[in-house]
Amino acid sequence: MTKHRTGTRKEWLAARLELLEAEKELTRRSDDLARRRQELPWVRIDKEYRFETDEGGASLADLFRGRSQLLVYHFMFGPDYTAGCPSCSAIADGFNGVVVHLANHDVMLWVVSRAPLAKLQAYKRRMGWTFLWASSSSSNFNFDFNVSFTEEQQREGRVEYNYRRGGHAMDMTPVPEPVRELAAMSGTDPATYARDRPGLSAFVVEDGVVYHTYSTYVRGLDGLWGMYQWLDRAPKGRNETGAWFRRHDEYDTS
Repeated sequence: MTKHRTGTRKEWLAARLELLEAEKELTRRSDDLARRRQELPWVRIDKEYRFETDEGGASLADLFRGRSQLLVYHFMFGPDYTAGCPSCSAIADGFNGVVVHLANHDVMLWVVSRAPLAKLQAYKRRMGWTFLWASSSSSNFNFDFNVSFTEEQQREGRVEYNYRRGGHAMDMTPVPEPVRELAAMSGTDPATYARDRPGLSAFVVEDGVVYHTYSTYVRGLDGLWGMYQWLDRAPKGRNETGAWFRRHDEYDTS
């Protein structure tokens, strides 16, 4: 017998209609938040960032490829990783199908990581991805947008991520087991793994000038996890215990 509350169809419908009102309110609030994001002041980018892409070297402006808007997903793949972060990999599984729609709506989507381009290309082939992925190994792009940190910053407790210093699971001592597990799955130790973090940054170009418009991290990325949107509507929700997910080619081998 189930331990979950049960009821009649009439009772279910009454509860569902009450929930529907809450869902509509959440949608309205989400629309308002989107508007407030778009109203944030733009910050001019005067620094010259360089990236390595499949077509060769590129500037930040080059990544727009004729569009006026650019979204960058900061994928956790540090220079010393042997594979991309499983969490970021789960998010990136949803990118292939959406990039063409964004590109035809004046928005370019790029994934950027610090690992050398050859590592990114090999991992991309393994995962079967086709989206654009650039290496920022030759510039401070990741550091300037607070998704990469130095050993010195770690040692001195000066890691500022998600607009605050400390407090993130990756900065905790002792290291939480999910962080330790994800680090091992990325082929590195927890400290090295934690020197790169996930995030999303948005940019716009106007009259030849590039501006930074928005960045989000941690739970701000939840909406990009396609599987979470489905699980949130499943009977048992996310039902998480540690780092339960695997790369999509590892489930049969774990």
